[in-house]
Amino acid sequence: MKYDFIIAGSGCAGLSLLYKILLEPTLQNKSILIIDKDIKNTNDRTWCYWEKKPGLFEEIVHAKWNTLEFLSNNFEEKLALGSYTYKMIQGIDFYNFVINFAKKFTNVTFLQENIVSITSNENSGVITTTKNSYVGNLIFNSTSLFNPKITAENSLLQHFKGWVIKTEKPFFNTKVGRLMDFRVSQENGATFMYVLPTSTTEALVEYTLFTPTLLEQETYSLELKKYIKEELKINEYSISHEEFGVIPMSLEKFHKNPGKNIINIGTSGGFTKASSGYTFQFIQKDVSKIVENLKLGNKLNTKLSFTDKLYNWYDRTLIDVLLSKKLTGKEVFTKIFKKNSPEKILAFLGNESTLLEDISIMKSLPLIPFLTSGIKQLFNKK
Repeated sequence: MKYDFIIAGSGCAGLSLLYKILLEPTLQNKSILIIDKDIKNTNDRTWCYWEKKPGLFEEIVHAKWNTLEFLSNNFEEKLALGSYTYKMIQGIDFYNFVINFAKKFTNVTFLQENIVSITSNENSGVITTTKNSYVGNLIFNSTSLFNPKITAENSLLQHFKGWVIKTEKPFFNTKVGRLMDFRVSQENGATFMYVLPTSTTEALVEYTLFTPTLLEQETYSLELKKYIKEELKINEYSISHEEFGVIPMSLEKFHKNPGKNIINIGTSGGFTKASSGYTFQFIQKDVSKIVENLKLGNKLNTKLSFTDKLYNWYDRTLIDVLLSKKLTGKEVFTKIFKKNSPEKILAFLGNESTLLEDISIMKSLPLIPFLTSGIKQLFNKK
């Protein structure tokens, strides 16, 4: 059997694309195969993002905030987000939401198999697993098969461990989320905590670093314990959930079109923002474009627009500044948050800002480090 679409990987990107296809009347009857080595039945991650209006996944938003805190040693501010709302979705809620919706369609097939390779020819793509081979007119890949080599020289890793902690007595203010707290040790590189309260007795506390290498697992837990005790002043709590993740923030190029009839999506397609690690909202924009082109019968355009290239350059410049240690992450983000409005910052981080807003952000940062890194990345052809 030849499928219309095969989706390799059923994580955020694969399931977001599937959901958008099934919402489109002209595409929802296409034969679709989704292959993943794992069953998505655990709460393995949390996604946070921001938007101005209720979005496609509003009914599974776990918590939301209109005020966020930024904390550093010489600057602390509660940031009113204006037209934006910062939102959290739990992985298990997202998986259940999309998969239960997809089960209504007899033309959708899920397979739990380990993907070995993805190849293409003139008219189709082929996925080979440890059990079989599958042919599709188009293959959408979110696996790491085509990813560039990530090294300490070309990339920072955003790595994090998060605990959902519960207290016996009310402690948290659910109206205020702590986006970044840089008052923790910076000895390993750009390091911050964030605290997102989901009730007065429950919050996600996450220890996050932007560094070339990972830490010992025990170190993450020790830092979380220390922060909860010394900064949050909580002595008694239980841990109801734990998550750990690693996201590449790289100068390397992630190809969108690694072969004829193969389209990379999600992190594999370069839709993890290199300067921040945020992924969810960029995936939604990408899959919306894909579905719109499929609906119109257009050839999928994998070329970057001028705006995409501009934001990629911004991201690569920041990564180069941090990798070359011209400035610390703490210095960079403190200056940005100290001198710009929250709305402007979120628009910039979401690739939605105007050129004047971009210039305003740049003016808040030291000229020479960013100028030298920016020129270097202009001529970096990777």
